[in-house]
Amino acid sequence: MRTTKRTQPKRIRTEKSSGNVFADLGLPHPGQELLKARLTLQIYRLIKGRGLKQAEAGKILGIKQPHVSALMRNRSGSFSVERLMEFLTALGQDVEITVRPTRKQHGEMSVVA
Repeated sequence: MRTTKRTQPKRIRTEKSSGNVFADLGLPHPGQELLKARLTLQIYRLIKGRGLKQAEAGKILGIKQPHVSALMRNRSGSFSVERLMEFLTALGQDVEITVRPTRKQHGEMSVVA
């Protein structure tokens, strides 16, 4: 009879997130990058939800298909926050910016969909 030796699973070291992966990675302008990622996610959901081909979405957004492809892969780096908001309005969405006092030392930006 052969016996097998049981090994303990390796422990994986984890760290608690700040809530912003861009900040956790030490990237510059993490708040802006998170905002752009959230806007890009909304654009992705709208394009997918409507069943648009990338070329069709490009015509609506006023950009070429390769740029739509980049957006669909969450590569929004070349687009400003303002431009991403323009894409959302081109897709028939209202974009509202709300400014209010914060209790923290610095305010934050967020997307509510």
